[in-house]
Amino acid sequence: MTRRSRRRLQALGLGMLGLGVAVALALTAFRDNLVFFYSPSDIVANHIHPGRTFRLGGMVEKGSVKHEGDTTEFKVTDMAQTVDVTYRGQLPDLFREGQGVVTEGTLEPNGAFLAKEVLAKHDEKYMPPEVAKALKRAGEQQHATSTLAESPSEPLTQ
Repeated sequence: MTRRSRRRLQALGLGMLGLGVAVALALTAFRDNLVFFYSPSDIVANHIHPGRTFRLGGMVEKGSVKHEGDTTEFKVTDMAQTVDVTYRGQLPDLFREGQGVVTEGTLEPNGAFLAKEVLAKHDEKYMPPEVAKALKRAGEQQHATSTLAESPSEPLTQ
């Protein structure tokens, strides 16, 4: 093998190594930023481990909202299971009991959900598609079926 061939082979090897490292770093960053969506029933069925960041969606249970300073405690339900949620901060204007909500945060060892962000739906008829599907699976056919029949990407008009 000539000296020139050996250098080309070394350059190709270094290039492949660099590409492999770049792909590994990109996949690691992607995995760290990936956030899954779960309903309360999914949390119970899948035995989600505490400390993992994910989105919890469902309906805010009526009569469950308690404000104490800037901390709000409420329950999210999919009509089959319920999860206690604690959120510190200002809630969205559309946050209400009996309305759909998606929260992002972590599950604590005691089974409560510590939310870092709370997202409320934007009108009376729209519900995030993930929440509607979770509610439909959990058995609330009336509300979930009507929202799934509509296009989830377009707001509904009255």
